[in-house]
Amino acid sequence: MVVDELARRHGGSWRSKFSGQLAEIRVDDQKLALLKPETYMNESGRSVGAAAQFFKVEPGDVLVVHDEGDFDLGRLELKVGGGLAGHNGLRSIAQHLRTQDFLRLRIGVGRPERGDPRPLADYVLSDFEPHEEAEAIVARAADAVETLAAEGLEATQAAVNRR
Repeated sequence: MVVDELARRHGGSWRSKFSGQLAEIRVDDQKLALLKPETYMNESGRSVGAAAQFFKVEPGDVLVVHDEGDFDLGRLELKVGGGLAGHNGLRSIAQHLRTQDFLRLRIGVGRPERGDPRPLADYVLSDFEPHEEAEAIVARAADAVETLAAEGLEATQAAVNRR
């Protein structure tokens, strides 16, 4: 949803490439390649690795935007590297980039409410509830990506990484 918002804001159009959908945009003077892997999530590293190799992008310049069940709904955190926390998509990306030292924008989605029988994976893959303000969360995450491109890591972390 975040990369779709960025493509919408900056006039990017999607095309099939790298086992996914790719759009290229400009944010200020930075050229960004947005990628939506169409592999199974646990094989998303094939898509990300191929794109990184094609664009000659170092792993430290790859930003993975992903859900985070351990964060409250809407909380954002930008970080470099770290553990994989059982996230098979991140594991695949780390394997194909040959390092865990890539950028991550973690977007809190919370956990199922008490009494909700769904496993976390099913919960994360379901649509937002109407009261959850998905558009505002997506807009804030897209803003964070734009800030990262324009102002760099430290400025973005200062603006985004608030509990």
